[in-house]
Amino acid sequence: MYSVEQARAVLAEIRPLIEDLIKLRADAAELAAAVRNGDASPLGGLPELKAAQARMDELLSSIAAQDIQIKGFAPLLLDFPGQLDGIPVLLCWLEGDPDLSWYHRDDLGFAGRRPLAAEG
Repeated sequence: MYSVEQARAVLAEIRPLIEDLIKLRADAAELAAAVRNGDASPLGGLPELKAAQARMDELLSSIAAQDIQIKGFAPLLLDFPGQLDGIPVLLCWLEGDPDLSWYHRDDLGFAGRRPLAAEG
């Protein structure tokens, strides 16, 4: 279980992994389209696509190994299991969020997202 402070610290720690993952995701999408259409890409071809996919798997595994739930890939959505006032929650970070500032009850999912301002 993560406290808000712990989750924010781990998020800051894994930011470089997240940034690499987002860049690789875009590169892989471009490479996949080029390979599928038989087009040339300045990024390469099938070997570079396979390498990008393998590296994305490594990055996702590194994130998941820290007991972080990966709920979405595009956009990237990460949940840190925690508790607020004794209630199981998921501290929720969505790609584009500047910081970890949302949570939702474990049983409600993304639709139950609330700001952490009062709880952080």
